[in-house]
Amino acid sequence: MSLQLRRKVHESIVYIDRDSAPRIVASGTDFLLEDLPIGTRVIYPNPPLKGLPNREAAIRYALNHPHDSDPLFAQLQPGMKVTIAVDDISMPLPPMQTPDIRQTALEILLDMLAGHGVDDVHIIIAISLHRRMTTAEMKRMVGTKIFNEFYPNRYYNHDAEDPEGLIEIGKSRHNEPLRINRRAAESDLLIYLNFNFVPMNGGHKSVAVGLCDYESLRAHHEPQTKRDSDSYMDPAASELNRKITRLGKLVDERLNVFHIETTVNSRMFGPELNFLTKNEDDFSSFDRMKFEAMRFGNSRLPRAAKRFAYNQLTSHYELIACHAGRTEPVHKRIIEKSMQQYVIPVEGQCDILICPIPELSPYNVNSSLNPLLVQVMALGYHFNMYRGKPLIKKGGVLILHHPCFDEFDHNFHPSYIEFFNRLLPETRDAFVLRDKYEREFANNPSYVEMYRRGNAYHGSHPFFMWYWGENGRQHVGHVIAAGAENAHVPAMLDWERADNLTEAIAMAKSHMGRSAQITMLHQPMIGICDMQ
Repeated sequence: MSLQLRRKVHESIVYIDRDSAPRIVASGTDFLLEDLPIGTRVIYPNPPLKGLPNREAAIRYALNHPHDSDPLFAQLQPGMKVTIAVDDISMPLPPMQTPDIRQTALEILLDMLAGHGVDDVHIIIAISLHRRMTTAEMKRMVGTKIFNEFYPNRYYNHDAEDPEGLIEIGKSRHNEPLRINRRAAESDLLIYLNFNFVPMNGGHKSVAVGLCDYESLRAHHEPQTKRDSDSYMDPAASELNRKITRLGKLVDERLNVFHIETTVNSRMFGPELNFLTKNEDDFSSFDRMKFEAMRFGNSRLPRAAKRFAYNQLTSHYELIACHAGRTEPVHKRIIEKSMQQYVIPVEGQCDILICPIPELSPYNVNSSLNPLLVQVMALGYHFNMYRGKPLIKKGGVLILHHPCFDEFDHNFHPSYIEFFNRLLPETRDAFVLRDKYEREFANNPSYVEMYRRGNAYHGSHPFFMWYWGENGRQHVGHVIAAGAENAHVPAMLDWERADNLTEAIAMAKSHMGRSAQITMLHQPMIGICDMQ
């Protein structure tokens, strides 16, 4: 099949049709060149949609022309109590070049509030059970001016363990409790500023999850809900989305909420690194030179230096839509726009799915990708990058490519260490883990203190990360960790291990047959496979 014919299939899908067709494989902090067998289907992200020419104007227009709501300025009165909740830095990945869209929107919002005599304003980072953002991260996200004016008393992280700072606003019709941030709940107006990076975020999830406590989250972040969710990235087919929507509607019934949702294109890299998202067949000589220079330089760095450099990467995402107003009409329009960017039509499931795993996830910003996070990226995120039906056949083989370092960040992920080393040797059954150990970790005084006073993820968080992979674990027949530097981590996770991708493919074919169909998700992958 010629390159021209391949392009007629879909510009984001390429079939390997010759003996030597190396592809870039992102594996941890390294970028490798690996040969793929003839007939392998490689799925690339769609080319970026064109960004809006003036994001400030787009945000102002959204505030003044909201959906099913009065314009924001018409809702403001002097002396009002207003809270602005914002998403944390788990999205986007990598972090945006400054100014972040959240900074731009906040500058417009705060100017409008001040102009209408509203001075009782708090900005709360809706971290839910994520780690508290550091002071430096908080300053970078909103800019120096806002930081200096509001931090620390009026710009701070949500605390899901503060008994005085939480209030129950009710229960859903299924008796699911919802306790959220008291300041937000008791405000005359709650403005939620969302950065929508994947389809499962935003909408009702913003307040009902971002500002809730452990008991509220526990009602839907559990194994059976994950098993019943036919792709987290397809809201219409997600049981998780249905449960969160019930709680979100409760929020809208009890509180005055004004949503602002934004979404961006897939322009992750600037001119210096944009070759990483291109089809390797289309590389110019300059692209090849840049890649070889990057690979050579990277190979000379120690692991800590490579990780530091990797964490300094910033993205070039551009705003492609901003809508404001009532929850559901706003979210509907944002999802529609996001899908224009992300959806890739794909025909036919594969027997073997290759998922290179870069050192990048929502849960390791400025940190390392520990074994549980490698698991959630492979079986939780990449497996679920579909709508309609899974990209991989039931019982197929998923090959992930990552060094699988046996490393954990003691400041950010302390409870992960105990979960991995104490619990997984006993059981990998998500239901047993939930029933026997989850509350123990959630209520552990040390973990509670590290969440509240330090920068640690909540004690229960590794459980939710394990549940996140439940859908994938139940579907695939085998998982092979290619390039794993040790045998311990794959064995703990019940995976097979291979030294390299070629060996992993041979092992996968021994399970699925020599004629097995192979697909690779080219990284970085920001896309949804629309399975035909």
